[in-house]
Amino acid sequence: MPSFGRMLTAMATPMAADHAVDFDGAQRLARHLIDHGNDGLVVCGTTGESPTLSHDETLDLIRAVVEAVGDRATVLAGTGKNDTAATVALTREAAALGVDGILAVTGYYNKPSQRGLSAHFRAVAAATDLPLMLYNVPSRTANEISPETLLDLAREVPNIVAVKDAVSDMVKAAWLAGRKPDDFDIYSGDDASFLPMLSVGAVGVVSVAGHLVADDIARMAEMFATDPRKALDIHLRLLPLFTGLFADTSPGPLKAALRMVGLPAGPVRLPLVDVDERVEAIVADALAAAGVERFR
Repeated sequence: MPSFGRMLTAMATPMAADHAVDFDGAQRLARHLIDHGNDGLVVCGTTGESPTLSHDETLDLIRAVVEAVGDRATVLAGTGKNDTAATVALTREAAALGVDGILAVTGYYNKPSQRGLSAHFRAVAAATDLPLMLYNVPSRTANEISPETLLDLAREVPNIVAVKDAVSDMVKAAWLAGRKPDDFDIYSGDDASFLPMLSVGAVGVVSVAGHLVADDIARMAEMFATDPRKALDIHLRLLPLFTGLFADTSPGPLKAALRMVGLPAGPVRLPLVDVDERVEAIVADALAAAGVERFR
C-alpha cells in the first residue's frame, strides 16, 4: 500500500452563505468521503481554498477533520505558504493536531530557483517528524520542481516520502519513477492524468473527482494491473467529469457539483466567484455521464 493510501481526495472547504467556514459541513463532508471509497483526505490544499483561509480557520478546519475521520483515514494538512518561515510555523502547528502527514506546495509567486526550492523543502521537513508529500503544481505556482530536484530530496531527506505530481508530463514522471527510492511514492495530482500516470509508475491519486466517484477511481486503479481495457473503460466514462470539474477555476465547478448532489459546499471566496449557468450545465452533464446520483 502506498505511504498515504491509494485513493486520496483534496477536500473542498464548505462555506456558509456569508462565506464563513462551515465546520459542521466540513465534518459531514469528510465522513461522507471516507464512507465512499477514500483512503484519506488532504485538508487546506488548493481545492480547499487555502489561500483565502485565515490562520485560525486553517487550524480549526484541520482539527475538525481529524476529529471527524482521523481514526479511520489518513489526514494530510496543506501547510504551504509563499514564504518558508510561515510554512515551517504552520507545519509545526498542524503536526500538533494529530494529522498523519503534510502536503507542502512549491513556494509560489517568489519563483525560487531549484536550489531555493530544495532549501525550502528541506527546512519544512526539518520542522516535523511527519512524512511530507511535496506538491508540484506549476499551473498554480508558476514554478516547477524539476525531476532532478525531486530525486535529490527523495534520496536525501528521510521524511520526504511522496510527490503529488500535477505537472502531467509522462516523460518526467517516468524518469523519476525509474530512479527514485522504493519508499518514495508518486501520486497523480490530476484525475484526467491518473490512468496514464499509473503506466509510468504512479501508485495513487490526490483527486478532485473523488468527492463524487472515489469508488470508481479506486476500481480503475485496481483494474489497471489485471485488465487495462476495463480500466480504460472506467477512465473514458469518467473523463467528462474529470474535465468538467475544471471548466472554470477550481473549486468553483466542484462546489457547484457538490450542491447539485446534496453535499456540503456553499460558495467560493473572492477573488474566485461561483460558476455561471454555462459551467453549471457542463457540470450537470458531466455528473449525468458519470452516473452520479444525489446523495441523501
